[in-house]
Amino acid sequence: MWQREMADTRRGKFEIFTRGEGSPLCITHFYSEFNERGYYFADAFTGHFKVYLINLKETGKSCKADSERELGMEETCKDLESVREALGIEKWGFAGHSAGGMLGLVYAAIFPRSLTKILIGGASASKDYMKHEGSMYSPKSPLNKRLKALFSILKSPSSAKEERAKAMREWTEMSLYRPEKFEDYFSRPSSGRVVQKRLDYFSFHELPNYDIREKLKHVPVPAFIYCGKYDAQCPLPFSEEIHRLLPDSKLFVFNQSNHVPFLEEEDLFKEMVRQFAELGNA
Repeated sequence: MWQREMADTRRGKFEIFTRGEGSPLCITHFYSEFNERGYYFADAFTGHFKVYLINLKETGKSCKADSERELGMEETCKDLESVREALGIEKWGFAGHSAGGMLGLVYAAIFPRSLTKILIGGASASKDYMKHEGSMYSPKSPLNKRLKALFSILKSPSSAKEERAKAMREWTEMSLYRPEKFEDYFSRPSSGRVVQKRLDYFSFHELPNYDIREKLKHVPVPAFIYCGKYDAQCPLPFSEEIHRLLPDSKLFVFNQSNHVPFLEEEDLFKEMVRQFAELGNA
């Protein structure tokens, strides 16, 4: 189990879960909520880092936002900085997946001096992935019509709990290279429940103007970028673009993965994490 603590910062109180030993590593997701069971993605890092798994504003027992604007990426990065300062950490690494990876890119662009290194996966440097035919979020994708139907079920207050659980599973299976292995992948206890308020802000306020490609050209932080070859949310070309833009980065492609290589190719993912832990230690 992960250890829970509260950080009293200049920007409010934040709930944090810690596990592991080693250099400090911040992990969060833009619209997910964590608890003592940890997070599948974060679990992969605890053998090499002391991981700080952070509940952002409006998630878990962390403070509420005084205004909707505080749910934005830049304001969230300021929150992460306040947590780092409150914990007395001079610099830490950051690892993020999907929307958490996009948040990590913004963090590196705004506060590069606070970071030792970053690991970003299944992400994009702009909103353009939403138009790509390989992304289930694009109207051009054959998955899009069904995805919209699933989202309607998930957002409807009249949907039964069992109906929402079934819809969530189907959405997840769309993001797996081998959906028949769902039970194997998700057999261990974990957390990471979607918080609708933050997801809605991301979708309707943040994403329409999201584009940090020019900023990434000037980010000096060493970076590992990864993606599943068959990623149906943020297709591989967008991770390749991040790799090209960042001056000091290395790209890892998982050839038998969709959106969650940390489960689909767990051993290879852990080997990448081991190399990431050694980055900068020479």
